[in-house]
Amino acid sequence: MTVPTDHTDAKPDARSDHIRSNGRTLISVDAMGGDEGPAAVVAGCSLSAEINPDIAYILHGDESQLAPLVAKYAGLKNRCHIRHASDVVSMEDKPSQVVRTGKETSMWAAIESVRSGEAAVAVSCGNTGALMAISMIRLRRLPGVNRPAIAVLYPSSNKQGFNVMLDVGADIRADAEDLLRFALMGASYARNGMDLQRPRVGLLNVGTEEHKGRSELKEAYDLIRGQEVNVGFDFVGFVEGGDISGDVADVIVTDGFTGNIAIKTGEGTASLIGNRLREAFGYSILSRLASLLAYTSLVRLKAKIDPRRVNGGVFLGLNGTVVKSHGSADATGVSAAIKLAAQLAQNQFNDKLAARIAATLPAEETPE
Repeated sequence: MTVPTDHTDAKPDARSDHIRSNGRTLISVDAMGGDEGPAAVVAGCSLSAEINPDIAYILHGDESQLAPLVAKYAGLKNRCHIRHASDVVSMEDKPSQVVRTGKETSMWAAIESVRSGEAAVAVSCGNTGALMAISMIRLRRLPGVNRPAIAVLYPSSNKQGFNVMLDVGADIRADAEDLLRFALMGASYARNGMDLQRPRVGLLNVGTEEHKGRSELKEAYDLIRGQEVNVGFDFVGFVEGGDISGDVADVIVTDGFTGNIAIKTGEGTASLIGNRLREAFGYSILSRLASLLAYTSLVRLKAKIDPRRVNGGVFLGLNGTVVKSHGSADATGVSAAIKLAAQLAQNQFNDKLAARIAATLPAEETPE
């Protein structure tokens, strides 16, 4: 997926040029996070290095584990820097605990590299709640953003193949103003990530009628509609669950509670369909023969719905870019998350996002 130059959003400050190492975009990686451990993360960096010659890496974690893993891949030589971190954030750790005692963890170190300006973007497969908590404390929120959001690319029937959906779990709550900010951030992400100069934005609800839904959704409806001309998107109104993967909208806006359930439901459904297909094609000799005849089509279908291709939820609304890779990501998934991180950095996406949010704030709301 190629991230084009955004001519719609305001031009960022020249000081925001992405960090480069010997001409390469430098990505900070939490090498110890995730279910598969550092071996999968290093393998993902190696795969990324093979297909992305313009990326370099800082790996944060236990040097005694990382050094021999990195040494296995010739492509990482002179492109990978190991920074020792003695502790690891587990999937069971509570965010509040990590905030208090996690300064020696690989996750904290990965975020700190972005905060200090050493690296352009941080990538982690680790604990989502802890990653968001550390990111908010160390990077801080953009002016005008009350709650950051996690945005993902969701497979859809649109021509671009994906829809942007946010929030999918940064915070379970969102009032009308938050949903407006999500719409602005989602539209900017679609413009930068899918070359949609005028993305269509939909607000997720239990029906498409204007009288349906909670009071904050009705209020958000009016707020978002009031910004579509100034910001440069088309508001299609309320959308339903079936539209998340449809072609009615390019950006689906919702709260983190609803969004997280929606994507987990989608993942479970995709897994179920895959298992049922394997069972069906293995039922008899004729069905196995049919699977051979349909092999090319099945491979094409798998490629289209493979979540590893777009692995990576982007934390939006912070003074720095963070990409959250799926906890169970393999090398292919990690590589995809790193590629997304580098593309956003090279396009100076976060600076454009900050400019867009600031431009829509009423004068009395603009922080000093």
